[in-house]
Amino acid sequence: MPAIPSASAAPPTPGVELAALLADRELGLRALTGAGDRAAAVAVHAVHASEMADPSPYLLGGELLLTAGAQLEADADAYVARLVAAGAAALGFGVAPVYEEVPPELAAACARHGLPLLEVPPRTPFTAVARTVWRLMAEARTRELRRVTEAQQSLAAAAARPDPVPALLRRLAATLGGHATLLPAGQGAGRDTGQGAGQRAGRELPPEAAAALAALLTRVGAPGGPATATDAAAGWQLTAYPLGGEGQVLGVAVPDRTPGDHAITAIAAVLLTLLTTHRAAGAEAGALTRLLLGGSPGEALGPGPWHVVHARGTGDPQALAAALGTVLVDARAEEVRLLAEREPGPQPGWRLGVSAPAGPEALPGAEAQARRALRRAEAARAPLARHTEGGLDALLDPAEALAHARELLAPLTPEQLRTLRAWLAHHGSWDRTAAGLGVHRNTVRQRVARCTALLGRDLDDPDVRMELWFALRTLDRQDNSPVT
Repeated sequence: MPAIPSASAAPPTPGVELAALLADRELGLRALTGAGDRAAAVAVHAVHASEMADPSPYLLGGELLLTAGAQLEADADAYVARLVAAGAAALGFGVAPVYEEVPPELAAACARHGLPLLEVPPRTPFTAVARTVWRLMAEARTRELRRVTEAQQSLAAAAARPDPVPALLRRLAATLGGHATLLPAGQGAGRDTGQGAGQRAGRELPPEAAAALAALLTRVGAPGGPATATDAAAGWQLTAYPLGGEGQVLGVAVPDRTPGDHAITAIAAVLLTLLTTHRAAGAEAGALTRLLLGGSPGEALGPGPWHVVHARGTGDPQALAAALGTVLVDARAEEVRLLAEREPGPQPGWRLGVSAPAGPEALPGAEAQARRALRRAEAARAPLARHTEGGLDALLDPAEALAHARELLAPLTPEQLRTLRAWLAHHGSWDRTAAGLGVHRNTVRQRVARCTALLGRDLDDPDVRMELWFALRTLDRQDNSPVT
Protein backbone atom coordinates (compact mmCIF):
# COMPACT_ATOMS: atom_id res chain seq x y z
CA MET A 1 0.00 0.00 0.00
CA PRO A 2 1.58 3.30 -1.02
CA ALA A 3 2.11 5.83 1.75
CA ILE A 4 -0.30 8.74 2.04
CA PRO A 5 -0.32 11.83 4.21
CA SER A 6 -1.17 11.28 7.85
CA ALA A 7 -4.54 12.48 9.10
CA SER A 8 -6.41 12.45 12.36
CA ALA A 9 -8.45 9.34 12.98
CA ALA A 10 -11.21 11.72 13.94
CA PRO A 11 -11.43 15.47 13.56
CA PRO A 12 -10.26 17.45 16.58
CA THR A 13 -12.96 19.05 18.70
CA PRO A 14 -13.90 22.45 17.24
CA GLY A 15 -13.89 25.44 19.50
CA VAL A 16 -17.03 27.26 20.61
CA GLU A 17 -17.59 30.69 19.14
CA LEU A 18 -17.85 33.38 21.76
CA ALA A 19 -20.95 34.63 19.98
CA ALA A 20 -22.70 31.32 20.72
CA LEU A 21 -22.17 31.84 24.47
CA LEU A 22 -23.43 35.41 24.27
CA ALA A 23 -26.53 34.20 22.44
CA ASP A 24 -27.43 31.76 25.25
CA ARG A 25 -30.15 33.57 27.19
CA GLU A 26 -29.94 31.19 30.11
CA LEU A 27 -26.40 32.34 30.83
CA GLY A 28 -27.14 36.04 30.42
CA LEU A 29 -23.55 36.94 29.56
CA ARG A 30 -22.85 40.46 28.40
CA ALA A 31 -19.88 41.51 26.26
CA LEU A 32 -18.13 44.60 27.57
CA THR A 33 -15.25 44.46 25.08
CA GLY A 34 -14.78 42.34 21.96
CA ALA A 35 -18.45 42.39 20.92
CA GLY A 36 -19.67 42.33 17.34
CA ASP A 37 -17.71 40.58 14.60
CA ARG A 38 -14.82 39.78 16.93
CA ALA A 39 -17.10 37.62 19.12
CA ALA A 40 -17.86 35.42 16.12
CA ALA A 41 -14.15 35.00 15.35
CA VAL A 42 -13.01 34.08 18.88
CA ALA A 43 -13.05 30.32 19.60
CA VAL A 44 -13.17 28.99 23.16
CA HIS A 45 -11.55 25.57 23.61
CA ALA A 46 -11.72 25.25 27.40
CA VAL A 47 -13.02 26.95 30.55
CA HIS A 48 -10.82 27.69 33.55
CA ALA A 49 -11.90 29.38 36.79
CA SER A 50 -9.21 30.96 38.93
CA GLU A 51 -8.93 33.58 41.65
CA MET A 52 -5.14 33.63 41.50
CA ALA A 53 -3.41 36.96 41.07
CA ASP A 54 -1.55 35.42 38.10
CA PRO A 55 -3.27 32.39 36.57
CA SER A 56 -1.30 32.60 33.31
CA PRO A 57 1.14 29.74 34.14
CA TYR A 58 -1.85 27.37 34.28
CA LEU A 59 -3.28 28.27 30.86
CA LEU A 60 -2.63 26.27 27.70
CA GLY A 61 -4.28 28.75 25.33
CA GLY A 62 -7.82 29.12 24.08
CA GLU A 63 -9.44 29.25 27.52
CA LEU A 64 -12.32 31.36 28.73
CA LEU A 65 -10.92 32.41 32.11
CA LEU A 66 -13.58 33.01 34.77
CA THR A 67 -12.85 35.07 37.88
CA ALA A 68 -14.66 37.06 40.53
CA GLY A 69 -11.58 39.24 41.11
CA ALA A 70 -10.91 38.03 44.67
CA GLN A 71 -7.17 38.62 44.18
CA LEU A 72 -7.29 41.04 41.30
CA GLU A 73 -4.16 43.12 41.60
CA ALA A 74 -4.09 46.89 41.35
CA ASP A 75 -2.27 46.79 38.00
CA ALA A 76 -5.10 45.52 35.80
CA ASP A 77 -3.08 46.20 32.66
CA ALA A 78 -0.31 43.80 33.72
CA TYR A 79 -2.92 41.17 34.65
CA VAL A 80 -4.58 41.35 31.24
CA ALA A 81 -1.25 41.47 29.39
CA ARG A 82 -0.20 38.19 31.01
CA LEU A 83 -3.50 36.55 30.05
CA VAL A 84 -3.08 37.66 26.44
CA ALA A 85 0.51 36.39 26.38
CA ALA A 86 -0.70 33.01 27.69
CA GLY A 87 -3.22 32.77 24.86
CA ALA A 88 -6.47 33.23 26.79
CA ALA A 89 -9.45 33.49 24.45
CA ALA A 90 -11.56 35.70 26.70
CA LEU A 91 -12.09 36.83 30.30
CA GLY A 92 -15.36 36.31 32.13
CA PHE A 93 -15.83 38.47 35.25
CA GLY A 94 -18.39 37.38 37.80
CA VAL A 95 -20.27 40.29 39.37
CA ALA A 96 -20.76 39.75 43.13
CA PRO A 97 -19.81 38.86 45.76
CA VAL A 98 -16.45 40.70 45.51
CA TYR A 99 -17.35 43.47 43.05
CA GLU A 100 -20.75 44.95 42.35
CA GLU A 101 -19.69 45.80 38.81
CA VAL A 102 -16.77 45.04 36.51
CA PRO A 103 -13.87 47.35 37.49
CA PRO A 104 -13.54 50.08 34.85
CA GLU A 105 -9.75 49.78 34.83
CA LEU A 106 -10.08 46.08 33.98
CA ALA A 107 -12.46 46.83 31.10
CA ALA A 108 -10.08 49.51 29.82
CA ALA A 109 -7.12 47.11 29.98
CA CYS A 110 -9.04 44.44 28.06
CA ALA A 111 -9.98 46.97 25.41
CA ARG A 112 -6.34 48.08 25.04
CA HIS A 113 -5.03 44.50 24.67
CA GLY A 114 -7.90 43.24 22.54
CA LEU A 115 -9.06 40.63 25.07
CA PRO A 116 -12.84 40.03 24.98
CA LEU A 117 -14.38 40.72 28.40
CA LEU A 118 -17.71 39.20 29.43
CA GLU A 119 -19.81 40.14 32.42
CA VAL A 120 -21.18 37.07 34.23
CA PRO A 121 -24.34 38.01 36.18
CA PRO A 122 -24.75 36.95 39.83
CA ARG A 123 -27.43 34.40 38.98
CA THR A 124 -25.09 32.48 36.61
CA PRO A 125 -22.69 30.02 38.32
CA PHE A 126 -19.33 29.54 36.68
CA THR A 127 -20.14 25.83 36.38
CA ALA A 128 -23.13 26.70 34.18
CA VAL A 129 -20.82 28.53 31.78
CA ALA A 130 -18.44 25.56 31.72
CA ARG A 131 -21.25 23.06 31.09
CA THR A 132 -22.57 25.14 28.22
CA VAL A 133 -19.13 25.24 26.61
CA TRP A 134 -18.70 21.45 26.92
CA ARG A 135 -22.19 20.88 25.51
CA LEU A 136 -21.59 23.13 22.52
CA MET A 137 -18.21 21.50 21.90
CA ALA A 138 -19.77 18.03 22.00
CA GLU A 139 -22.48 19.10 19.57
CA ALA A 140 -19.88 20.58 17.21
CA ARG A 141 -17.77 17.43 17.38
CA THR A 142 -20.80 15.27 16.63
CA ARG A 143 -21.62 17.40 13.61
CA GLU A 144 -18.05 17.16 12.35
CA LEU A 145 -17.90 13.39 12.87
CA ARG A 146 -21.18 13.02 10.98
CA ARG A 147 -19.78 15.18 8.20
CA VAL A 148 -16.65 13.01 7.94
CA THR A 149 -18.72 9.81 7.92
CA GLU A 150 -21.05 11.11 5.22
CA ALA A 151 -18.07 12.31 3.20
CA GLN A 152 -16.46 8.89 3.44
CA GLN A 153 -19.60 7.25 2.08
CA SER A 154 -19.99 9.75 -0.76
CA LEU A 155 -16.31 9.49 -1.72
CA ALA A 156 -16.53 5.70 -1.77
CA ALA A 157 -19.62 5.91 -3.98
CA ALA A 158 -17.81 8.26 -6.36
CA ALA A 159 -14.85 5.88 -6.51
CA ALA A 160 -17.21 3.11 -7.67
CA ARG A 161 -18.41 5.06 -10.72
CA PRO A 162 -17.21 4.29 -14.27
CA ASP A 163 -15.10 7.50 -14.23
CA PRO A 164 -13.86 7.20 -10.64
CA VAL A 165 -11.00 9.69 -10.54
CA PRO A 166 -12.80 12.80 -11.89
CA ALA A 167 -15.93 11.80 -9.97
CA LEU A 168 -13.97 11.52 -6.76
CA LEU A 169 -12.24 14.86 -7.32
CA ARG A 170 -15.62 16.54 -7.95
CA ARG A 171 -17.06 15.00 -4.79
CA LEU A 172 -14.01 16.02 -2.73
CA ALA A 173 -14.17 19.62 -3.96
CA ALA A 174 -17.92 19.79 -3.31
CA THR A 175 -17.56 18.33 0.20
CA LEU A 176 -14.83 20.79 1.10
CA GLY A 177 -16.57 23.67 -0.64
CA GLY A 178 -13.37 24.47 -2.50
CA HIS A 179 -10.97 23.22 -5.16
CA ALA A 180 -9.12 19.93 -5.79
CA THR A 181 -6.22 19.25 -8.17
CA LEU A 182 -4.61 15.90 -9.04
CA LEU A 183 -1.33 15.93 -10.94
CA PRO A 184 -0.13 12.61 -12.40
CA ALA A 185 3.35 11.15 -12.17
CA GLY A 186 5.90 13.15 -14.11
CA GLN A 187 3.74 16.28 -14.29
CA GLY A 188 5.75 19.45 -13.84
CA ALA A 189 3.93 20.85 -10.83
CA GLY A 190 6.03 23.95 -10.94
CA ARG A 191 4.70 24.77 -14.42
CA ASP A 192 1.09 24.15 -13.47
CA THR A 193 -0.79 27.21 -12.32
CA GLY A 194 -4.16 25.59 -11.88
CA GLN A 195 -5.16 25.88 -15.56
CA GLY A 196 -2.77 23.44 -17.32
CA ALA A 197 -2.48 19.65 -17.41
CA GLY A 198 -3.78 17.44 -14.65
CA GLN A 199 -7.29 16.92 -13.36
CA ARG A 200 -9.10 19.48 -11.24
CA ALA A 201 -12.56 20.13 -9.92
CA GLY A 202 -14.52 22.64 -7.90
CA ARG A 203 -14.21 26.38 -7.63
CA GLU A 204 -11.73 28.28 -9.78
CA LEU A 205 -8.86 29.77 -7.81
CA PRO A 206 -7.68 33.35 -8.18
CA PRO A 207 -4.23 33.58 -9.83
CA GLU A 208 -2.38 34.25 -6.57
CA ALA A 209 -3.89 31.20 -4.84
CA ALA A 210 -3.37 29.00 -7.92
CA ALA A 211 0.31 29.95 -8.07
CA ALA A 212 0.77 29.28 -4.35
CA LEU A 213 -0.90 25.86 -4.67
CA ALA A 214 1.35 25.02 -7.64
CA ALA A 215 4.38 25.85 -5.50
CA LEU A 216 3.15 23.50 -2.78
CA LEU A 217 2.59 20.72 -5.31
CA THR A 218 6.16 21.18 -6.51
CA ARG A 219 7.48 20.87 -2.95
CA VAL A 220 5.68 17.66 -2.04
CA GLY A 221 6.17 16.15 -5.50
CA ALA A 222 9.95 16.56 -5.43
CA PRO A 223 12.08 13.55 -4.37
CA GLY A 224 12.50 13.62 -0.60
CA GLY A 225 9.81 16.27 -0.27
CA PRO A 226 7.66 16.68 2.85
CA ALA A 227 4.69 14.44 3.61
CA THR A 228 2.40 17.45 3.38
CA ALA A 229 2.67 21.20 2.92
CA THR A 230 0.30 24.06 3.70
CA ASP A 231 0.04 27.71 2.79
CA ALA A 232 -2.50 30.52 2.54
CA ALA A 233 -3.02 32.98 -0.30
CA ALA A 234 -5.75 35.36 -1.46
CA GLY A 235 -8.03 34.23 1.38
CA TRP A 236 -7.66 30.49 0.54
CA GLN A 237 -6.21 27.76 2.77
CA LEU A 238 -4.00 25.49 0.67
CA THR A 239 -2.70 21.95 1.30
CA ALA A 240 -0.72 19.53 -0.89
CA TYR A 241 -0.19 15.78 -0.41
CA PRO A 242 2.00 13.23 -2.21
CA LEU A 243 0.14 10.05 -3.22
CA GLY A 244 2.25 6.95 -2.87
CA GLY A 245 5.55 6.41 -4.56
CA GLU A 246 4.56 7.05 -8.19
CA GLY A 247 4.94 10.82 -8.21
CA GLN A 248 1.27 11.82 -8.04
CA VAL A 249 0.28 14.81 -5.94
CA LEU A 250 -3.07 16.03 -4.65
CA GLY A 251 -3.78 19.66 -3.86
CA VAL A 252 -6.83 21.11 -2.14
CA ALA A 253 -7.88 24.69 -1.48
CA VAL A 254 -10.66 25.81 0.85
CA PRO A 255 -11.81 29.29 1.85
CA ASP A 256 -12.18 28.21 5.50
CA ARG A 257 -10.52 25.10 6.92
CA THR A 258 -12.60 23.04 9.36
CA PRO A 259 -11.34 20.33 11.76
CA GLY A 260 -12.67 17.47 9.60
CA ASP A 261 -11.18 18.65 6.29
CA HIS A 262 -7.87 16.86 6.85
CA ALA A 263 -9.54 13.53 7.60
CA ILE A 264 -11.82 13.86 4.57
CA THR A 265 -8.90 14.67 2.29
CA ALA A 266 -6.91 11.73 3.68
CA ILE A 267 -9.78 9.37 2.82
CA ALA A 268 -9.85 10.77 -0.70
CA ALA A 269 -6.07 10.39 -0.94
CA VAL A 270 -6.29 6.69 -0.09
CA LEU A 271 -8.99 6.13 -2.70
CA LEU A 272 -7.09 8.08 -5.35
CA THR A 273 -3.95 6.11 -4.58
CA LEU A 274 -5.81 2.82 -5.01
CA LEU A 275 -7.45 4.05 -8.21
CA THR A 276 -4.33 5.40 -9.89
CA THR A 277 -1.55 3.08 -8.70
CA HIS A 278 -0.55 0.66 -11.42
CA ARG A 279 -1.35 -2.91 -10.40
CA ALA A 280 -2.68 -6.08 -11.92
CA ALA A 281 -6.40 -5.80 -12.64
CA GLY A 282 -8.51 -7.35 -9.93
CA ALA A 283 -5.51 -8.10 -7.70
CA GLU A 284 -7.39 -7.58 -4.44
CA ALA A 285 -10.44 -9.54 -5.58
CA GLY A 286 -8.26 -12.36 -6.83
CA ALA A 287 -6.32 -12.56 -3.59
CA LEU A 288 -9.53 -12.59 -1.54
CA THR A 289 -10.97 -15.33 -3.76
CA ARG A 290 -7.89 -17.52 -3.29
CA LEU A 291 -8.08 -17.03 0.48
CA LEU A 292 -11.78 -17.92 0.64
CA LEU A 293 -11.16 -21.04 -1.44
CA GLY A 294 -8.75 -22.44 1.09
CA GLY A 295 -5.62 -20.46 0.47
CA SER A 296 -3.32 -19.00 3.08
CA PRO A 297 -2.76 -15.37 4.07
CA GLY A 298 0.56 -15.56 2.28
CA GLU A 299 -1.29 -16.09 -0.98
CA ALA A 300 -3.75 -13.28 -0.31
CA LEU A 301 -1.18 -10.63 0.62
CA GLY A 302 2.02 -9.29 -0.80
CA PRO A 303 5.33 -10.23 0.82
CA GLY A 304 5.26 -7.17 3.09
CA PRO A 305 6.64 -6.66 5.60
CA TRP A 306 3.32 -5.95 7.32
CA HIS A 307 2.53 -4.22 10.60
CA VAL A 308 -0.41 -5.47 12.64
CA VAL A 309 -2.09 -2.65 14.57
CA HIS A 310 -4.55 -2.96 17.46
CA ALA A 311 -6.31 0.33 18.22
CA ARG A 312 -8.78 1.62 20.75
CA GLY A 313 -10.43 5.05 20.53
CA THR A 314 -13.57 6.98 19.82
CA GLY A 315 -12.91 7.96 16.23
CA ASP A 316 -14.01 6.50 12.91
CA PRO A 317 -12.07 3.27 12.16
CA GLN A 318 -12.22 3.96 8.43
CA ALA A 319 -10.65 7.38 8.95
CA LEU A 320 -7.97 5.71 11.07
CA ALA A 321 -7.31 3.24 8.26
CA ALA A 322 -7.05 6.14 5.83
CA ALA A 323 -4.57 7.89 8.08
CA LEU A 324 -2.43 4.72 8.25
CA GLY A 325 -2.59 4.24 4.49
CA THR A 326 -4.49 0.96 4.41
CA VAL A 327 -7.90 -0.43 3.53
CA LEU A 328 -7.35 -3.61 5.55
CA VAL A 329 -9.32 -2.90 8.71
CA ASP A 330 -11.53 -4.97 10.98
CA ALA A 331 -13.75 -2.74 13.12
CA ARG A 332 -16.19 -5.39 14.31
CA ALA A 333 -14.46 -6.13 17.61
CA GLU A 334 -13.96 -3.87 20.62
CA GLU A 335 -10.43 -3.27 19.41
CA VAL A 336 -9.96 -2.11 15.84
CA ARG A 337 -7.49 -4.32 13.98
CA LEU A 338 -5.55 -3.18 10.93
CA LEU A 339 -2.85 -4.38 8.56
CA ALA A 340 -0.52 -1.71 7.21
CA GLU A 341 2.55 -1.91 5.01
CA ARG A 342 4.07 1.37 6.13
CA GLU A 343 5.29 2.11 9.64
CA PRO A 344 2.31 3.37 11.68
CA GLY A 345 2.63 6.58 13.66
CA PRO A 346 0.56 8.03 16.53
CA GLN A 347 -2.96 9.15 15.61
CA PRO A 348 -4.93 11.72 17.63
CA GLY A 349 -7.87 10.21 19.48
CA TRP A 350 -6.46 6.65 19.40
CA ARG A 351 -4.16 4.39 21.37
CA LEU A 352 -2.21 2.06 19.11
CA GLY A 353 -0.31 -1.17 19.66
CA VAL A 354 2.00 -2.02 16.75
CA SER A 355 3.67 -5.35 16.01
CA ALA A 356 7.15 -5.89 14.69
CA PRO A 357 7.35 -6.05 10.86
CA ALA A 358 6.22 -9.50 9.73
CA GLY A 359 5.64 -11.49 6.60
CA PRO A 360 2.20 -12.94 5.79
CA GLU A 361 3.04 -16.30 7.34
CA ALA A 362 3.89 -14.67 10.70
CA LEU A 363 0.71 -12.56 11.05
CA PRO A 364 -0.86 -14.64 13.90
CA GLY A 365 2.18 -14.03 16.08
CA ALA A 366 2.31 -10.38 15.01
CA GLU A 367 -1.29 -9.92 16.08
CA ALA A 368 -0.44 -11.18 19.57
CA GLN A 369 2.44 -8.70 19.65
CA ALA A 370 0.12 -5.84 18.68
CA ARG A 371 -2.41 -6.85 21.33
CA ARG A 372 0.26 -6.84 24.06
CA ALA A 373 1.67 -3.54 22.79
CA LEU A 374 -1.78 -1.93 23.03
CA ARG A 375 -2.04 -3.08 26.65
CA ARG A 376 1.28 -1.39 27.37
CA ALA A 377 0.15 1.79 25.63
CA GLU A 378 -3.02 1.88 27.72
CA ALA A 379 -1.14 1.21 30.95
CA ALA A 380 1.34 3.99 30.19
CA ARG A 381 -1.35 6.29 28.76
CA ALA A 382 0.81 6.61 25.67
CA PRO A 383 -0.60 7.22 22.17
CA LEU A 384 1.44 4.34 20.71
CA ALA A 385 3.51 1.38 21.85
CA ARG A 386 5.53 -0.91 19.61
CA HIS A 387 6.47 -4.52 20.13
CA THR A 388 9.90 -4.97 21.62
CA GLU A 389 11.98 -8.09 21.96
CA GLY A 390 11.77 -9.96 25.24
CA GLY A 391 13.97 -9.44 28.28
CA LEU A 392 14.02 -6.91 31.09
CA ASP A 393 15.89 -4.37 28.98
CA ALA A 394 12.96 -4.20 26.59
CA LEU A 395 10.67 -3.08 29.39
CA LEU A 396 12.76 -0.02 30.23
CA ASP A 397 12.75 3.33 28.53
CA PRO A 398 16.40 3.87 27.44
CA ALA A 399 16.49 7.53 28.44
CA GLU A 400 14.95 6.88 31.85
CA ALA A 401 17.24 3.89 32.43
CA LEU A 402 20.31 6.00 31.63
CA ALA A 403 19.19 8.82 33.91
CA HIS A 404 18.60 6.35 36.76
CA ALA A 405 21.98 4.67 36.20
CA ARG A 406 23.87 7.96 36.27
CA GLU A 407 22.10 9.09 39.42
CA LEU A 408 22.60 5.75 41.18
CA LEU A 409 26.31 5.41 40.33
CA ALA A 410 27.23 9.10 40.55
CA PRO A 411 29.12 8.76 43.90
CA LEU A 412 31.64 6.27 42.44
CA THR A 413 34.91 7.04 40.69
CA PRO A 414 35.81 5.32 37.40
CA GLU A 415 38.14 2.94 39.25
CA GLN A 416 35.43 2.05 41.75
CA LEU A 417 32.94 1.48 38.91
CA ARG A 418 35.46 -0.81 37.19
CA THR A 419 35.99 -2.79 40.38
CA LEU A 420 32.28 -3.05 41.17
CA ARG A 421 31.52 -4.28 37.67
CA ALA A 422 34.22 -6.95 37.80
CA TRP A 423 33.15 -8.04 41.29
CA LEU A 424 29.52 -8.42 40.24
CA ALA A 425 30.54 -10.23 37.04
CA HIS A 426 32.47 -12.75 39.14
CA HIS A 427 29.50 -13.24 41.51
CA GLY A 428 31.28 -11.64 44.47
CA SER A 429 34.44 -13.76 44.29
CA TRP A 430 37.35 -11.80 45.77
CA ASP A 431 40.04 -13.98 44.22
CA ARG A 432 38.67 -14.07 40.68
CA THR A 433 37.95 -10.34 40.78
CA ALA A 434 41.50 -9.62 41.97
CA ALA A 435 42.94 -11.83 39.23
CA GLY A 436 40.82 -10.15 36.58
CA LEU A 437 41.82 -6.66 37.70
CA GLY A 438 45.47 -7.58 38.42
CA VAL A 439 45.34 -6.31 42.04
CA HIS A 440 45.53 -7.88 45.50
CA ARG A 441 42.35 -9.40 46.93
CA ASN A 442 42.51 -7.02 49.89
CA THR A 443 42.45 -4.09 47.45
CA VAL A 444 39.25 -5.50 46.00
CA ARG A 445 37.76 -5.80 49.51
CA GLN A 446 38.65 -2.22 50.32
CA ARG A 447 37.22 -0.88 47.08
CA VAL A 448 33.97 -2.83 47.39
CA ALA A 449 33.60 -1.71 51.01
CA ARG A 450 34.07 1.86 49.87
CA CYS A 451 31.43 1.37 47.16
CA THR A 452 29.06 0.05 49.80
CA ALA A 453 29.57 3.14 51.93
CA LEU A 454 29.25 5.60 49.07
CA LEU A 455 26.13 3.97 47.63
CA GLY A 456 24.48 3.35 50.98
CA ARG A 457 23.38 -0.07 49.75
CA ASP A 458 23.80 -3.60 51.06
CA LEU A 459 25.80 -5.35 48.34
CA ASP A 460 24.97 -8.74 49.83
CA ASP A 461 21.33 -8.18 48.85
CA PRO A 462 20.65 -9.89 45.48
CA ASP A 463 18.08 -7.22 44.57
CA VAL A 464 20.70 -4.51 45.06
CA ARG A 465 23.25 -6.46 43.02
CA MET A 466 20.75 -6.87 40.20
CA GLU A 467 19.89 -3.16 40.15
CA LEU A 468 23.56 -2.18 40.13
CA TRP A 469 24.32 -4.66 37.37
CA PHE A 470 21.60 -3.26 35.13
CA ALA A 471 22.79 0.28 35.87
CA LEU A 472 26.37 -0.62 34.95
CA ARG A 473 25.23 -2.31 31.74
CA THR A 474 23.26 0.80 30.84
CA LEU A 475 26.37 2.94 31.24
CA ASP A 476 28.36 0.38 29.26
CA ARG A 477 26.17 1.02 26.25
CA GLN A 478 27.09 4.72 26.20
CA ASP A 479 30.04 5.74 24.07
CA ASN A 480 31.49 8.00 26.77
CA SER A 481 30.87 5.70 29.69
CA PRO A 482 33.59 5.69 32.38
CA VAL A 483 33.08 1.95 32.80
CA THR A 484 35.67 -0.16 30.98
